[in-house]
Amino acid sequence: MSKRPAIAAICTVYHKYSHSQHIADRFLEGYGWNGRHHHPPMDLVSMYVDQTPEGDFSREREQRFPQLTIYPSIAETLTQGGDALAVDGILLIGEHGDYPVNEKGQRQYPRYEMFKEIIEVFESSGATCPIFNDKHLSWNWDWAKEMYDDSQRLGFAFMAGSSLPVTWRTPSIEMPVGAKVREAVGVCYGGVDGYDIHGLETIQCMVERREGGETGVKWLQAYKGESFWQAYHDGIWSRELFEACLCRSHTLKPARPGFNNIFPTVDEMKEIVKDPIAYTYEHEDGLRCTLILMSGLIEDFNFAAYLEGEDEPLSTQMYLPMPPARSSLANFFSPQTNNVEQMFLTGEATYPVERTLLTTGLTATAVDSLHQEGARLETPQLAISYGPVTQSTYWRS
Repeated sequence: MSKRPAIAAICTVYHKYSHSQHIADRFLEGYGWNGRHHHPPMDLVSMYVDQTPEGDFSREREQRFPQLTIYPSIAETLTQGGDALAVDGILLIGEHGDYPVNEKGQRQYPRYEMFKEIIEVFESSGATCPIFNDKHLSWNWDWAKEMYDDSQRLGFAFMAGSSLPVTWRTPSIEMPVGAKVREAVGVCYGGVDGYDIHGLETIQCMVERREGGETGVKWLQAYKGESFWQAYHDGIWSRELFEACLCRSHTLKPARPGFNNIFPTVDEMKEIVKDPIAYTYEHEDGLRCTLILMSGLIEDFNFAAYLEGEDEPLSTQMYLPMPPARSSLANFFSPQTNNVEQMFLTGEATYPVERTLLTTGLTATAVDSLHQEGARLETPQLAISYGPVTQSTYWRS
């Protein structure tokens, strides 16, 4: 590019520890990368912030960075107060803030509504630019699919999702391209429609590299509480893979006093984890995957899979720094930001948005299954096929 790219940020809120602060601040302040402090070769020039509660950082940032202007509307943010699109990349960060929660427990962040306002500017300007959407596309599947369809129709680079696929891994391993994966399990912590998307992306970024690429998902069933333990007893998912995930955890809670690496029994896990949740789903090619939420037992994100021809499971942890560094530094946002930078510079996504379209649909279906007391739900809408990028995008440095 002949000039430094101009970037816009569309945010729900901008306060301490919000995703907007973690991501947009990296474009303003820079971040540690490969042994030095890296400043993105682009300028964050305009911003829209939907809510400004006590503790808002956005006005301070506007005062401190002379190139940055906060506008009262999304359209003005993208046009810099003019009549046509005037930025080269857009950060859409619709996470955190005071928004309604529906009867299924989904926080109704306005990512779709914000995205559609961006599309209006694109269409009125006759021009587009790359967009990064933080986390899943929307809490509403139909809206998420419309967002994806808009990106395909207008032909702009679109990337989305969690920071987990691009953070460090311990050990630092990748799923071989073309591997024959027989079953995969992810074990993590957190709540429904908030942290489960991170766990699903942890699984998907690995299994999408299997032989034949991604084929889509044909059904999903959720288990919670007593139904979880019955499914565990019935062998709905591999206990060996479940235990391999726990053995990768850096935060496995001691089951009893004494040596701090005693593996918990099932009875001890029942005491520690008051409300376990699992999502089991089958891909169109027969691959069975299970995401397990074990809040109280662990505080990290772990993956394990059986590969044909291998005696031992392939397993790793997508590493997040332990508290308090997780909240204050949140270095796992650095590789995510770096991938977004590359998209803004090249106009090409570094990993497929179809991954997040699929995990968005899995999250929405899992919420529906839980809401319907663990019903098995067919998912013809998730017949989403795509191939992986062959180059790994996770952080090795």
